[in-house]
Amino acid sequence: MRPALPGRNWTLVLRRRPALVVQESPEDGRFDAYELICCDCGDDPDLDYGEVSPELRRIRGPYVIAAGVAAYTTHVRLFHAEADQAPLTQAVNARSAPSA
Repeated sequence: MRPALPGRNWTLVLRRRPALVVQESPEDGRFDAYELICCDCGDDPDLDYGEVSPELRRIRGPYVIAAGVAAYTTHVRLFHAEADQAPLTQAVNARSAPSA
């Protein structure tokens, strides 16, 4: 896992995909593309789409906003929900443990 950078307390984000400066215009639809970046899965937000592995490209997308939100939710549920629930589970278990 990559260490958190100062000012970056996130590990998963849906962000607007950087636009290519070629001969594209907003009508091309490229400016409405979003990508899912997951540092816990090994992605690096500083790398371009073409610089990451095919597996990370499948996670990244691109997505239109509605599909990106759905992909974000699914990714959290499948890959991060257990880790997010661990503190809650520990707290519940501590409360239900018999007192000595």
